[in-house]
Amino acid sequence: MNFQLILFVAVIVTAIAYILDIIYFKPQRKKHAKLLVKQYDSQMALWQRENIKAEIVQTKDEIKEEAMRQPWWLEFTAGLFPVILIVFILRSFIAEPFKIPSGSMMPTLLPGDFILVSKYHYGLRIPILNKKILSLNSPAKGDIVVFRFPKDENIDYIKRVVGIGGDKIEYKDKKLFINDKPLDYQRMPDYYNDESVSYNKQFSEVLGSLQHHILNDDRRPSYVINPDDFPFSSNCNYNETGFVCKVPANNYFVMGDNRDNSQDSRYWGFVPDKNIVGKAFFIWLNVTNFARVGFIH
Repeated sequence: MNFQLILFVAVIVTAIAYILDIIYFKPQRKKHAKLLVKQYDSQMALWQRENIKAEIVQTKDEIKEEAMRQPWWLEFTAGLFPVILIVFILRSFIAEPFKIPSGSMMPTLLPGDFILVSKYHYGLRIPILNKKILSLNSPAKGDIVVFRFPKDENIDYIKRVVGIGGDKIEYKDKKLFINDKPLDYQRMPDYYNDESVSYNKQFSEVLGSLQHHILNDDRRPSYVINPDDFPFSSNCNYNETGFVCKVPANNYFVMGDNRDNSQDSRYWGFVPDKNIVGKAFFIWLNVTNFARVGFIH
């Protein structure tokens, strides 16, 4: 379900109710309140002339306040318009929250991490249409990006960019080479994987200017099993040790940090620039581990 589309429809519906309330319903309530106040004043004057003592159930201000109160259906439409509009603007142009559903980005991101994704870092896009209207930065090698899955754009994926347009990406015996240059790897202590209840080899990897950690599973082969047929698949050559791919212009090659447990560009191809949603930059909650809150590297 496209939540952004639902939110956009909610903005339109509540905006219409908000405008109608300003130009029609609120003036009608004011007119009715004025009439009730006039009747109240007349009643008080009559009682005073005839020296009638009666219990006053409501004051003039209470009568006016009750008459001006929005009916329930306007409270849940026009009354919510400012809040829904602010949420829509924040999610569309500032930052959008996501929840990590799987372990493909371990050890950097864990299942259950709630993250924020910058919607403006790479430029501004028209909501729903996702058309870029202002370019700021381009995804760089090492960035963790959220994007619309090329094979089903209703699904959002999160991976790390390892190659940009024009790069030659080679994956050989579980090591990355970019433009024929090997990345710098350092062995780290083994990582205990809660999902598989086992230990994985852990390495630090320097990608671009960023150092991060990756995982390898000795039980998995380095070659790609049954890659899909995808646009520009002729740019890739698969072999028994891995693959070599040339990244097309305006496309990105992405991989998970949990290298042997990630469905990524190795299997389903390149990510077009138009599919980029934003850059992941902050973990704001993990209900089982509050220590994980902080910036993403």
